[in-house]
Amino acid sequence: MAQTVTFEDVWKMFQEMVREDRERRAELDRRMQETDRQMQETDRRMQETDRRIQETDRQMQETDRRMQETDRQMQETDRLVKEVSRQVGNLGSRWGEFVEGIVAPACETLFAKRGIPVHRVSPRVKATSLDGSRRMEIDLMVVNTDSVVLVEVKSRLTAEDVRDHLKRVREFKEFYEGADGAKVMGAVAGILIDNDVDRFAMNEGLFVIVQSGDSVKLANDETFVPRIW
Repeated sequence: MAQTVTFEDVWKMFQEMVREDRERRAELDRRMQETDRQMQETDRRMQETDRRIQETDRQMQETDRRMQETDRQMQETDRLVKEVSRQVGNLGSRWGEFVEGIVAPACETLFAKRGIPVHRVSPRVKATSLDGSRRMEIDLMVVNTDSVVLVEVKSRLTAEDVRDHLKRVREFKEFYEGADGAKVMGAVAGILIDNDVDRFAMNEGLFVIVQSGDSVKLANDETFVPRIW
């Protein structure tokens, strides 16, 4: 039997990756600032009088050594970035399990409480527009007899993610034949949500799904009225 992936598992992995990435970036910035300071000091010394020429030459040699060290450090940073990318790739399969194992089941209860009975939740839905010119992918599609809720799930939800999903919701009926009479709504979910992005999404008429212990909940209050497309 496959091991159940909990929200806590994914959350801990994501936090650790974010922490390591921030530390590496901070160290790289510090090293680059130090190198820039050293180069400025070297330039100042090169402009000194002939009496300091020999000393300046020595300093230039030292600067060259430091530049070589900086190059080595940059190569190490590049290796670390590639390692982070590899770890993110490994997380991808578990991310799919998180979407299907935690967010998808929660959708049935969350939307039913808002008067949207759920008949089916379909993960990773792909479609081509009716004219065959465009493609669309939906993380979760929540369906009943007369309504469809399109859910976009992100590890970190940004304003740009919300704008992209709004475009996806607006164009949905161009991809699904027979959906003309359906009420189409949108929702976004994120483990981390940038400042005020949840409010932006709500103002645009989207449901917002956020972390709640080992599960998720709707951030929208009881007075929220979703936008219908």
